[in-house]
Amino acid sequence: MNDPIADMLTRIRNSQMRGKSTVMTPASKLRAWVLDVLADEGYIRGYEAKTGIDGHPALEISLKYYEGEPVIREVKRVSKPGRRVYMGVNDIPVVRQGLGVSIVSTPKGVMSDASARAANVGGEVLCTVF
Repeated sequence: MNDPIADMLTRIRNSQMRGKSTVMTPASKLRAWVLDVLADEGYIRGYEAKTGIDGHPALEISLKYYEGEPVIREVKRVSKPGRRVYMGVNDIPVVRQGLGVSIVSTPKGVMSDASARAANVGGEVLCTVF
């Protein structure tokens, strides 16, 4: 697998289209940090570390719905393995005029765009969520 973050985001998107309450994804620190941001921003209920069917570590993500509709309407991968996207603190995109969130990997950790602006750091823009 070349892009584990895109794989996780696709699993979330597909599970929400099917109306699933949880989804399993292989575990990694970067995936957990991205899920921490999604949980802090209120896009997922949370996640839990478990052991997958094959015996490898996995993360079980609890998806969130509002009035039967998924809370996450759009997930877009920005920085990809073939084209990394780095931005300074002043260039970090505002998603849907502040209604969405950009997830940024900074030297101070993975954080939302608002947190990165508050900490005055730029970095790699991993994805945008609305």
